[in-house]
Formats: sequence, structure tokens, C-alpha cells
Amino acid sequence: MTTIARAQLLDLARSRSPEGRRAIAETISGLFGGDDDCLSERERALMFDILHRIVADLEESVCATLSAKLADMSDAPRELIRFLANGRPEIAYPVLSRSRVLQDQDLIEVVRLRAMEHQLAVAMREEVSEAVSAALAETRNESVVEALLRNTGARISKHTMAFLVEESARYDSFRKPLLDRRELDPALAKRMFLWVSAALRGHIIDRFGLDDETVDALLEQAASEQFAEAVEPAAPSGAEALAEELAATGGVDATLLVRAIAQGEISLFVGMLAHPLRLKPGLVRRFLFESGGQGLAVTCRAAGLDRPTVFRILTLSRAAKPRPTDVRAETQRALAVYDGIAREEALKVVARWRLDPDYAAAIAAIESATTGDLVAGGGAAG
Repeated sequence: MTTIARAQLLDLARSRSPEGRRAIAETISGLFGGDDDCLSERERALMFDILHRIVADLEESVCATLSAKLADMSDAPRELIRFLANGRPEIAYPVLSRSRVLQDQDLIEVVRLRAMEHQLAVAMREEVSEAVSAALAETRNESVVEALLRNTGARISKHTMAFLVEESARYDSFRKPLLDRRELDPALAKRMFLWVSAALRGHIIDRFGLDDETVDALLEQAASEQFAEAVEPAAPSGAEALAEELAATGGVDATLLVRAIAQGEISLFVGMLAHPLRLKPGLVRRFLFESGGQGLAVTCRAAGLDRPTVFRILTLSRAAKPRPTDVRAETQRALAVYDGIAREEALKVVARWRLDPDYAAAIAAIESATTGDLVAGGGAAG
């Protein structure tokens, strides 16, 4: 340190004014950044100590400049870097995203206590440990988690990966980055198979070599798990009991189905359509009113209903939806699905729905489906 610099620091250090503190911070910052930096270890320690003492009184712009200067210094005091890391986002970003002085416990504390901008800065660090990745995942902040998953320098534990795979059932943006992670093993990929979109489902098949038998086994396992967790079924309602009785005596026909929905006997209609196909009534009810009508069209095809009957059912159900809709356009799109799938293929889709009702969401997500789309995409929840 030159004699002039030392004299300046001594004079500035005696000043308590904002101008004096800003000047000393800028002077020290300039000394750190010079190409002819020949400060001794003792002198660097002295200046760090001065900065630590005055940083709380500095203007935000000065703190931001200091943060940018100190972010790449491996010998910067940890407490000073921690202070900057907890400042406003523009102050914290340089040290949060680059400083190696910050330890995992410092980063985890910031992730849990500070704003989303702080969390994003941590997620974009060149290296992120498993512990910090777990804390970022726990935020459930979609932007933060997506940034973490896209960071190839982040290490993510099996436990955290399993958690994020489950979360991908709700967050579409997690799916593609998860599939690109080296930590994703085939077992977790199979879990994702239950709800990814049709396009990503194909990506899983290509990458992990899943075949139809594997998929069927997976669905059987999912069904077993659901059965094991199921509670004692409730007694059927009067409409459901009537539907079962009509089905048992061969009394359910197209005319009764159309009459039931036309007269507003929704529970009876649902029961008559669900019982022969061994589908859950709640699933068929969802098909009845969801946007698009594709699921209802496939169910009607599996039930062997003719096209005029399906047209009537679709028209009546679209008109009865709580929210206004273009009945004609929506009915025509659903009829295109009905026309595009053979009954044998529709029965296969229904069989998958019996194993896992969440398969239905894929049908609702496909606006214009072909036979192949429905068979392949019917196994994914959107």
C-alpha cells in the first residue's frame, strides 16, 4: 500500500459522514481491483475490517459495487460476504451467484429466508451442493426449481430427485429438465411416465427403452398401490344401484343413456356408462363436463355406442357445461376423436384408465387427436 493511500485511509476513517464512508469504500475498492495490487496480507485484512465496520452505513450503489468487487475474492471475510448476500437483490446477486466464501449453511439460510431473486442467484451458481439443491427444491418456486434443474453444475441427491419427480405431476416446466438430468434413473423415469405429456412420454421410451410389457407392468403396480391405499368403498347411491341393476339385466341401452342426460339425471347416466366398463363414476363424470369431450368420446366408443347416439350425448353434455362453450365446434372435435379410434383401441385406453384414472388427463390435453395419439398419449397425464 502506498504512503498516499495509507494517509487517505487514515483521514477517511476518522470521518463519520456518509460522504466520508462512501469515499473510503471507493478508495479501498479501487486498491483491490488494480493491476498493480501488491497489498500485504495484513493490509488486505485491515481494509476488509474497515469495510466490515462501515458497510451497513453505505449507500446501496456503493454496496453493489463492493459486492461485484468482492464476489471473486477467495480471502474476503465471510461475515462481510454474508452481510452483502442478505442485502437487496442487486447487492446480493454477485456474491450469491459467484462467491466461494459462502458456505452451504450460509446459502441455505438465504434460500429459506430471502426473496425469490436471492434463491434464483443461488440456483445459478457454478456449483451447487446436494444440500443447497434440496433447500432450493423445498421452496417449490417454479422458476427457482427450473433454474436449478437446468444448472449442469448442480448436484441433486436421489431423495431430492424423487421429490421433484413427484412435483412434476403439477409443474409441467420441471419435466423436460428432469428428463435431461444425469441423476434421473429408470425407476424415476417410470414414475414420470404416469403423467408426462405425449411428446415427453416418447422421449422416455426412446431414452430408457421401455416397451409395452414394461408399461403394462408399471400400470398394474400403480393400480396395486392405489388399491392398497384405498379406504373402504362407500355404499352406492340410488342412481348407481339402479344403473348396476339395469346393466345386470341387460336393460342399459343407448335410448336410456340419452334420455337420462337429457332429463338431467346425471348420476344415472354416469352409472350406466361407467358400470359396464368398470370405470369409476367420478372419472366418467369428469369426462362428461371437461373441456374438449375427448375422454367422453373414447368412453362412448369403448361402450359400443353408435355415432348418432354419441353425437346426442356430446351435444347435450357440451350444452350443460357450467361455462359457455361453442357446442358445435367442441362436439365436432370430440366426434373426430370418436371417428379416429377403433373400439378395440378404445377398450385398451379404458383398461389403462381402470388401472390409473390420471391417464384421463392426457386425453383432455389433446385438442385434435388421432388414433395413434390416443393410444400413445392416453398413458400420460398432462
